[in-house]
Amino acid sequence: MAYAALRSLAQILHQTLNRDHQYLTLDEKQQIESLIEKVSSLQDFLENSSKKIKQHFERKIRDASYIAEDIIESHITDRILSESASHEDGILEKMSKRFNLIEKWIVSSSKPASSGPCTFVSVDDFMDIKGRLVSSSKPASSGPCTFVRVDDFMDIKARLVRKSSELEIASIVGMSGIGKTTLAKQVYHDPYIINHFQIRAWATVSHNYNVQEILLSLLNSMGVLTSNMHEMTSELLKERFYTNLNYQRYLIVLDDVWDTKFWDDVKQLFPNYNIGSRIMMTTRLGNVANYANSCPPLHRMRFLSDSESWILFCEKVFGNYYCHLNLEEIGEKIVQHCQGLPLATVLIGGLLSKATRTEHYWEYVAENISLVTTSIDEQCSNILSFSYKHLPSHLKWCFLYMGIFPEDYNIHVSKLVKLWVAEGIVKPVGSKLLEDVAEEYFLDLVERELILIHEKKSNGKIKTCRIHDFVRDLCVREAQKEKFFHVTNRSLRGIQEGSSIDRVSIHRNTNTCDDKILSSPHVRSLLNFDCEVTVLEMSNMKLLKVLHQQGTLEFSNEIAEWVELRYLDCISMHLPSISKLQNLQTIILRPDMRRPLYLSLDIWKMPQLRHVLLEYVILPDPSSVGIEGDRSVFVLENLQTLSLVMNFRCTEEVIKRIPNIKKLGIHYKDEEMDMEYYCLNNLVHLHKLESLKLTYFGFSFSMNLSFPTSLKKLTLVEGGLSLEDISIVGSLPNLQVLKLRSTAFFRQKWITNAGEFLQLKYLLLQSIALAGWRVDPTPFPSLECLVLKDCYDFVEIPDEIREIPTLRSIEIYGCGFSVLLSAMDIQRRSGNDGLQVLIDYSRIRI
Repeated sequence: MAYAALRSLAQILHQTLNRDHQYLTLDEKQQIESLIEKVSSLQDFLENSSKKIKQHFERKIRDASYIAEDIIESHITDRILSESASHEDGILEKMSKRFNLIEKWIVSSSKPASSGPCTFVSVDDFMDIKGRLVSSSKPASSGPCTFVRVDDFMDIKARLVRKSSELEIASIVGMSGIGKTTLAKQVYHDPYIINHFQIRAWATVSHNYNVQEILLSLLNSMGVLTSNMHEMTSELLKERFYTNLNYQRYLIVLDDVWDTKFWDDVKQLFPNYNIGSRIMMTTRLGNVANYANSCPPLHRMRFLSDSESWILFCEKVFGNYYCHLNLEEIGEKIVQHCQGLPLATVLIGGLLSKATRTEHYWEYVAENISLVTTSIDEQCSNILSFSYKHLPSHLKWCFLYMGIFPEDYNIHVSKLVKLWVAEGIVKPVGSKLLEDVAEEYFLDLVERELILIHEKKSNGKIKTCRIHDFVRDLCVREAQKEKFFHVTNRSLRGIQEGSSIDRVSIHRNTNTCDDKILSSPHVRSLLNFDCEVTVLEMSNMKLLKVLHQQGTLEFSNEIAEWVELRYLDCISMHLPSISKLQNLQTIILRPDMRRPLYLSLDIWKMPQLRHVLLEYVILPDPSSVGIEGDRSVFVLENLQTLSLVMNFRCTEEVIKRIPNIKKLGIHYKDEEMDMEYYCLNNLVHLHKLESLKLTYFGFSFSMNLSFPTSLKKLTLVEGGLSLEDISIVGSLPNLQVLKLRSTAFFRQKWITNAGEFLQLKYLLLQSIALAGWRVDPTPFPSLECLVLKDCYDFVEIPDEIREIPTLRSIEIYGCGFSVLLSAMDIQRRSGNDGLQVLIDYSRIRI
C-alpha cells in the first residue's frame, strides 16, 4: 500500500504546484518540486526492489506519505479559505527532510557487503517479478465460475419440476466457495425452468438480513417493483408480494441463508396453492435447511473430483481443457492442493492465467500453497491472500477498496470507477482518460476471478458486480492492517489509538456511529450505507475528498469549506454555493422528483468536473456567467457525463462549453416552448458523444433530427417518431443500442430497409404504438438481443428476424399471444441453435 500512498501524494503535489501555485511562496514551490523528485524516486524503488528490502520500508514510506498529504492539503485549504499565501513555519522543508531520511535508510540497508554501488534488485528477484507479472499468452475467459456437474444440475431440476402439487423446499447445502449459488443460478436460468414456472424471484439473504430489503429484491426480480414501494412498511410489502403471486406456480430462490430465525420471519410469505410451487434455498448450514422442512434428502454439494478440478483449472488458465505438456505434472500438484474446492481452483487458475507459463513459476506456486494444511477454510483464505499479494502494485489498492462496500452489496461499476478516480488511486497512462484506465483495472481484477459479475448492461459491459464473502473478508482484514480504511459495524467497533481513519465506511446494522470517526478532522473519505449523518456531525471534516450518503443529507453552508471535495453522492433538496469546490470531479444528486432542483451558476465555473449526474435538475444559462476577456476558462474540458437535465438548451455556446461530453440525458416538459427553441440540431457538434437519452413529455420527436456519428447508445422516451426520423437513426454508423419507450409511430408501419442499423446489437421496443413492422430480407446484421415490452399492438415479429446469424435472445414481456407464437416459430425454424426465447407468461395477453 506504500506504492498507492505515494501515487496519491504525487497527484496532490502536482495539483498543488500547477493549480494552487498562487497560494504558495517561492520557497514552498521549490520544496514541492524537490518532494516530487523524492516521491518519484521512492516509487521506482518500490517497483524494482526485492521483496525483502521493500517490506522493510513500506510502512515508513506509507506513513510519511499519509502525513505529507494531510499537512499539504490542510495548509492549502486554509489559504484558499483565507485567499492568501502566507509565510509559515517551513513545514514542507520538514517533510522533505523526512523523505531524505527514508532514502538514506534505504541506501544504507540495501548496500551489499562489497564497496560496489547499491543494487536494489537481484537476478532471482527480477526473474520472480517478471514471471509473476508478464503474460506471454492470451488469458482465460473473464467470466465467473460456471462449472456445474451434470448430476447436480439434473437432481435439482428434477426436484423442482416433479409432479408433486405440494409446495416443496429444495435445499442446496455446502461450504462457502463450493458452488451452491452457481448451481442455483444455472437451474434458475434454465429455459425449461423458465417455461415451467409462471413466476420466478430471487433474493440474497446473507448473515445480516433485512426482511424489507428481501421483499424489495423479490418484487424487483418479479418485475413489479415500483418507486413508491421503497417507502412502504414491511407489512405492506408482504401484502403486495402475496397479492402478486396470485395463485400462480412460482419458484422462489433464497440464496445464502444463515439462520433458522430467517425462516420464521418469512415462511408466511409463501402460500401453498397445491399447483407445484417450489422454494430453492442455498445455505452453508444443514440445520437451517432441515428447520425449513426441506424435502429429504438435502442436496449436499461435494468437492470436485481430481478430473473435475483439472477440467475447471485448465478452462480458467488456458481457456480450454488442454494443458501444456511441460506444465501438466506440476499443474496436477497445484490442483491437488485446492482439495476440490471450486473457489480455490478458480482463484489459482485466474492467477496463473495472468502469469508467464514456466515450470519455475508454477513450482513456486505449488510450494507456497502447500503450506496450507489445517482446513479447507484456512486453505481458501491463504489462497485468497496469495492472490492478493501477487497483484501488481497498481491493482492492490483498487482490490482492497472493494471491502469498503457492505456484504452482498451490488456494486455499480460506473460508480466504483468514479470513486477510484476521485481517491487518486488511478495512475495516468498516456492520453487515456482516467476512467478508461480504471475500467482496465476493474476488468483485470475480473479476469483474476477476484470480482464476480452480477449484471450486464444492454451493450454487454458489466453493470454491477459483487465480491465473494471470502474475498471481502480478506479486503477488510488487509485494509485494517494497512490502515487503508475503517469499517464500523457490529464486528468492527472501536478504533485503536494512533490508527489511521482516513477512510471510513458505515454499514448497516450499526447501532451507533462512532463519534471518534465523525469528529475526526483527518477523515478523507466517508461512505455511509446506513447511518443518518448530518453536516453538523461532519463540520470538522474540511479535508473530505469523498462523500457517499445512502440517504438524505441536508446541507448547510459548511459544504463551501470542503475545498478538497472530489466526489459527492447523496439525496438532497438543495445545494448551497459550491464556488470554492474547485476540485469537485463527480456530483451525484438525487432530489425530490416532485420539485426540480435549481443549481447556481457556479456549476459552469468548475473546470475539474467530470461527471454531473442529476435527477430532474435545472441548470442555469451559462451565457449569464459574466466575465471579461477570454471565456475559454469556463470550458468544461473534463466533463464526460451530464444527466438528467430538464429543458436543456443546446445553444452553440453551451455546446462549446462541453466539447468532450460522452453521456448526455435531457428531459423536456414545457408546453409553452416550441422544440426549435432548444436547438437540438446542435447535438451533431458533440463529436465524442456516445450515449444520449431524450425524453419528450408532451412533444413530438419529429423535427430536424441530427445526431453525431460517434453515438453508440440512443434512448428515446415519449414523443412521436416519423418513418423519416427512424431512418435517420438507422443510418448512424456506430449505433449499438437503441431503446424506444412509449414512442408513437402515428399508427404507421415501420419498414426497416437494407443498409440500416448495421452495428445495432440491442433493440428494445416498449409500449410502442405501431401499426406493423416489416423488415428487409437481411435485417439488423449485428443484432444479438431483441426485447419487446408491453407492445400489445404488435401482431407478430417479422419472420425475417430468424435469418439474423448473430441473434442470441428474444425477450417478451407483456405482448399479445400472437407475438409469443411468432417468437416460438422463429426459434424453431432458426438455423441458430443458441437462440433463446425468454417469455414472461404472466404478462401475455390472450
